[in-house]
Amino acid sequence: MSVQENKPEGVLLVDKPQGITSHDVVDRVRRIYQLKQVGHAGTLDPMATGLMIVLVGRATKISQFLMSLDKVYTGTITLGVETDSYDADGEVLDTKPVPELREESLMMSMAAFVGDQYQEPPMFSAKKIKGVPLYKMARKGKTVEREPRFIRVSKFEMKRFETPDIDFELACSKGTYVRSVAHDLGAKLECGAHLSALRRTKIDRFLISESHDLESLKEMSNADKRSVLIPVNKAVPSHVMS
Repeated sequence: MSVQENKPEGVLLVDKPQGITSHDVVDRVRRIYQLKQVGHAGTLDPMATGLMIVLVGRATKISQFLMSLDKVYTGTITLGVETDSYDADGEVLDTKPVPELREESLMMSMAAFVGDQYQEPPMFSAKKIKGVPLYKMARKGKTVEREPRFIRVSKFEMKRFETPDIDFELACSKGTYVRSVAHDLGAKLECGAHLSALRRTKIDRFLISESHDLESLKEMSNADKRSVLIPVNKAVPSHVMS
């Protein structure tokens, strides 16, 4: 068996904690597996928690086949407060009184976001224009025109409403900014809003219940670390790696 064949490889489902970047997750997995060849198949904002697909060893080659999968999130939208990043990590731009809202009318407003649509990326995002990430321009107070991109929201349901917070579940396509949905809902309700909590619970058939947190991974034996890796041929169609 060659050295390359003996290295760990596969798809690792990680439960990302709050307050660190997706790049931090990849770095920690590199240290845990003592392997440089580690990547991911989709990021989460620092504020968000939940399911990340991390690719270990030669599994990094299948990134493009996992990036485009649909995703499911749960979270909380806080009405009455707008931030520059559309989430709780941003600076408050404006506060407005929250009108009295009936659950029925709120659910109708949320249902209007379901379907095919074009969404403008927020300025505080990693999307690049002429090679420069938008968030770097935003930090300098710049605002530039962003080309809307096609997305699909297949579910946007209220799970609990207690003014000013709406707990929700949202299912969507790749590239959907959930914090933009929160911001746009606030605009629709004419009181402003921001995303105050977000957790990714599902990526296609991969579930958060099947994931592992970084601390438990660190404590595993080498054999257990390998055993939790999903083989590439079980994660994608067999012809992908041929």
